[in-house]
Amino acid sequence: MLAAWSLPCCFTILLGLLELCRAQYEHLGYPHGYPHGYPEPEQEQYSAPELPPDTPRIQLRLAGDKRKHNEGRVEVFYDGEWGTVCDDDFSIHSAQVVCRELGYLEAVSWSPSSKYGKGEGRIWFDNVQCTGKEKTLALCTSNGIGVSDCKHTEDVGVVCSDKRIPGFKFINTMANNVQSLNIQVEDVRIRAILSSYRKRIPVTEGYVEVKDGGKWKQICDVEWTKHNSRVICGMFGFPGERKYNARVYKMFARRRKPSYWDYSVNCTGNEAHVSSCKLGHAVAAKANSTCGGGTPVVVSCVPGRAFSPTPMTGFRKAFRQEQTLVRLRGGAIVGEGRVEVLKNGEWGTICDDNWSLLSATVVCRELGFGSAKEALSGGRLGQGMGPVHMNEIECSGFEKSITECFFNKESLGCSHEEDAAVRCNVPAMGFQERLRLSGGRNPNEGRVEVLVERNGSQAWGTVCSDGWGTMEAMVVCRQLDLGFASNAFQETWYWPGEVSADPVVMSGVRCSGTEMSLSQCLHHGAHLTCPKGGGRNAAGVSCSETAPDLVLNPQVVEQTTYMEDRPMFMLQCAYEENCLSTTSSETPANSYRRLLRFSSQIHNNGQSDFRPKAERHSWVWHDCHSHYHSMEVFTHYDLLSLNGTKVAEGHKASFCLEDTECEEGIEKRYECANFGEQGITVGCWDTYRHDIDCQWIDITDIKPGDYIFQVVINPNYEVPESDYSNNFMKCRCRYDGHRIWMYSCHNGGSLSTETEESFPGLLNNQVIHR
Repeated sequence: MLAAWSLPCCFTILLGLLELCRAQYEHLGYPHGYPHGYPEPEQEQYSAPELPPDTPRIQLRLAGDKRKHNEGRVEVFYDGEWGTVCDDDFSIHSAQVVCRELGYLEAVSWSPSSKYGKGEGRIWFDNVQCTGKEKTLALCTSNGIGVSDCKHTEDVGVVCSDKRIPGFKFINTMANNVQSLNIQVEDVRIRAILSSYRKRIPVTEGYVEVKDGGKWKQICDVEWTKHNSRVICGMFGFPGERKYNARVYKMFARRRKPSYWDYSVNCTGNEAHVSSCKLGHAVAAKANSTCGGGTPVVVSCVPGRAFSPTPMTGFRKAFRQEQTLVRLRGGAIVGEGRVEVLKNGEWGTICDDNWSLLSATVVCRELGFGSAKEALSGGRLGQGMGPVHMNEIECSGFEKSITECFFNKESLGCSHEEDAAVRCNVPAMGFQERLRLSGGRNPNEGRVEVLVERNGSQAWGTVCSDGWGTMEAMVVCRQLDLGFASNAFQETWYWPGEVSADPVVMSGVRCSGTEMSLSQCLHHGAHLTCPKGGGRNAAGVSCSETAPDLVLNPQVVEQTTYMEDRPMFMLQCAYEENCLSTTSSETPANSYRRLLRFSSQIHNNGQSDFRPKAERHSWVWHDCHSHYHSMEVFTHYDLLSLNGTKVAEGHKASFCLEDTECEEGIEKRYECANFGEQGITVGCWDTYRHDIDCQWIDITDIKPGDYIFQVVINPNYEVPESDYSNNFMKCRCRYDGHRIWMYSCHNGGSLSTETEESFPGLLNNQVIHR
């Protein structure tokens, strides 16, 4: 009787003790599985292809000089040796087979003629012809494995999509050569375990988990190195890694039985993505799943300044506080842009010769981002202006700055058509989940709706359109990863959004244009003010992948400046357009006005044409100039004293925009004559000659002395551009009462901060003119 009672009693006591233990370590993680936002492991969706028995067993990898992690030279492992594939008869269908065999969803493109460099060893496949449905490249029609008359100058390369096949299962058919294979998994993540890290954005510390065969698995830490951690942190947007409290994670691992992946990881630390790392040894999991006495891999990453949960706390050693020697320009989102370096006090670009993912990653880490996800060439993110400072860069990957890498100082002759750019991995901040566009005809446009906390719950609402403009629209498009703003709308009645989201939840929004999210802009707090209300009068945007970028040529201004005394009777047209100083209204018709004249050459160095904001029907005809003007305010001309006070101004009251000249190979598209289309084509420039009316400053009333001459293009931000920081130009100016000189002319942002501060006036073009 006693024995019969004691068994269930003991069982009850054991259960109680277990619950107490679970409660004791509850702060270490969720008791029943994965944290919120991470679903339980999914069921396997991918089944390994069944191959005929006589199919040659091969393995594939992407190698060579990559610009992205998911591209490269196609290499085949067969009969104990790595070799390549010849480009003869290769097609997008063959590329599709290669990419799917590597676990990518599809092929994007392919490249012949050893674009990714010449491989070594045998050329295993030649005259490959696939339908695209084959399960392996070995099943495609070819000359036969190892039969080829090609050279390595014909090695083929492919570009695969970023997306992986759901449920993809890494299958190693070459067990004896496991360490020569690249890692091929469906996905990778850092899973926050400790409660203090689960609440943080971004996630900087936790288990490293890989998704293989539709299931998330931990990695055994027995062979894990700092180099591996460096690569993982870089993938998730962090420039470096740091130590963590291993004891706490061991306690958690004892409480919850890990599910280990079959392999270890072997990275050099230079890889931009874990898919470029090699597989380590196969893990012989023991019956108790302890992976030989180890625990799941944990990484703790150091975020860059812009992404620190508490800015600068604990990260002072990781970043220099003085002016950086490298910057990004012309990118649509944070962490991308044309690479510019500071040398001898002047900013210049990098030539794309030998530009690689390795060098791009050095730039990204230096700027507080993670590794590079793409190294861009050919001025893809717009062309710079000043000198080309570096060419043929070679980095080891561990440099603190791109300026420490080797480059060819003798190699000259690069043009800005070859400017290098990068796209860096940045931390997942969750910004996209708190903003949406509603009611548009496509995902790139619509009414702006934001997610806010209201009455204790999350609710969507609209943004007041009072004062809504280009800068605010730019931030919205950046936050949603939709590129640049193409338009900002103050009425959205034609875009009916969710009725429940009609109420205004955000007003008084004013952005400088550099913020990562709309919530970082200045705006009213709990006391909203919006006379017109939301709904049909809510703020809206349309976004575009590209934008123009106007830059004034400072050398032309410096070379064409002169002074003219012009009789008042010849200035009637200019007087009517307010192109003279206010004292001109009291000047007799037989007297003179003294004019500072110069030519303006305005380049479009961006990625799309510069078009006027005003629609064609609202352009204004000007009898004086005998053509239509499409912009009322396009340029400001100012003369400043050395303390920054404006002493004289010119004003191009209205403009017509056209292509005066273009770079070689580019055709003119815009012409003012005969009510033609107006704009400035990419790679062209609009020249306003010194002898055109209003192309001057009226200096009749100023005294001899030293001044600063300043020009601002698109001053009211009427037309979106990829970079407003270069929209102004300054010169030093000396006037002795008889002659005038311009010198040290330069664009905004082209000189070091110390040099720029010696010029009064604008330090950048981020000034709200509304």
